[in-house]
Amino acid sequence: MKNSFYCLLFAALILFSCKEDKQVRQNENLKDTQKKTVVFNTINSKWNFNTQPINPAAQGVLTIWSEWRILMGELAQKPKSTIGAFQQKAKILSKKAIDLNNNIPIAYNKPEVKSRISVLITKINALDLFINLQNIPANKVVGLIQEINIQIRSIQTQLGEIVRKNTIPREEGETDMIKMLDTTRAIPSNQNTKNFPKN
Repeated sequence: MKNSFYCLLFAALILFSCKEDKQVRQNENLKDTQKKTVVFNTINSKWNFNTQPINPAAQGVLTIWSEWRILMGELAQKPKSTIGAFQQKAKILSKKAIDLNNNIPIAYNKPEVKSRISVLITKINALDLFINLQNIPANKVVGLIQEINIQIRSIQTQLGEIVRKNTIPREEGETDMIKMLDTTRAIPSNQNTKNFPKN
């Protein structure tokens, strides 16, 4: 009799603990769903990239630099449905950003543009990293979106500056002086001694 009583008590404890575990899991799932909803709403409200050209140079580069045009087109398309759509978009942006190093127009293929492109690629890769974490830091993602916008503006401003500098007329003899200052045209030091007769 005692054994059956203990068995009944043990079975009741197991059923009670299973119900508690189920309730705890339901509460955790509800909290997780609410947290994901907050993260999605935060990212969805701030996912706006400023892809509009800010000067004629930035407008002109869209026609001659297909990689830039493609990236700007991807940034302009906002995902809508789920956080998974934002994660997928971030992966696409990361791939398109790396392509920016290909076929930079000759007029803009300068260190000041390349360095800004490298920073933009880094920021987009960071966005891809953070948005694909298990627990997405929404504030970090929003901050990166703002930083990407700053870098896009910086690149466009630099393109305009290059065009502005190229329109400044050169003074007489300036071209020759620039050529003389070019160290790549210097004669190597070992060739200097070959041309002179030995004593």
